[in-house]
Amino acid sequence: MIIIAGPCVVESEKLIEIVVKKLIEITNKLEFDLIFKSSYKKANRTSINSFTSIGDEKALTILKNIGIKYKVKTLTDVHTPQEVEFVSQFVDALQIPAFLSRQTDLLIEAGKTGKLINIKKAQFMAPDDIKRAIEKVESTGNNKIFITERGTCFGYHNLIVDFRSLVIMKEFGYPVIYDATHSLQQPSIGEQSGGYPQFVPPLARAAVAVGVNGIFFETHPNPKKAKSDSATQLKLDKVEDFLKDIKEISKIKFRLK
Repeated sequence: MIIIAGPCVVESEKLIEIVVKKLIEITNKLEFDLIFKSSYKKANRTSINSFTSIGDEKALTILKNIGIKYKVKTLTDVHTPQEVEFVSQFVDALQIPAFLSRQTDLLIEAGKTGKLINIKKAQFMAPDDIKRAIEKVESTGNNKIFITERGTCFGYHNLIVDFRSLVIMKEFGYPVIYDATHSLQQPSIGEQSGGYPQFVPPLARAAVAVGVNGIFFETHPNPKKAKSDSATQLKLDKVEDFLKDIKEISKIKFRLK
């Protein structure tokens, strides 16, 4: 089971240290493969007044140093083809945000780096359409690809997870990851996004039962004070119990194709 986790955005070196140490401790104990995730900047925010970054190179340097110091794989988002080569020098994996998963130039530039590419399925995209995004990365000769389900638009300001999509996307031959926190957002509620964090554990357990290869979630010591996605991040002190449940369900060998 792959775990992609970390705070939504790099707020400070101190925050990253606190979270990565705790996640390494828990995932080592439970024998999960950890990829530490944090966005070096948030290019897609609800409001012009929302926090975006402590500084691009400063945030990326923190991620690079954390990866070296703790021997952990790191992942961050990229938003334009022009930034891909620079960002790839600091992390082990690149993530294509859901809103950008149809952007051909971005997918191709990311693929050219040879890094692991995590493609988030767009909220407006049918699960079988993700095949086109995969093909764009594959065209570069890169087949190190993850596909992440993060919910589908369900009317205004709401998302829903169609668990059939997890089965459909597995047919393309790459690991499928379930995003347990973003899939429970309420996009653009006033000045920021809302969410339903109480549903993170049950829906993650359901996704593991369906047969995903990993769980993505964002976590923070004090979500209410987080500078991004404060409504959906899982509180850091709840992560161990959350992942223990995931571990127990992942042991079950379902005889379903």
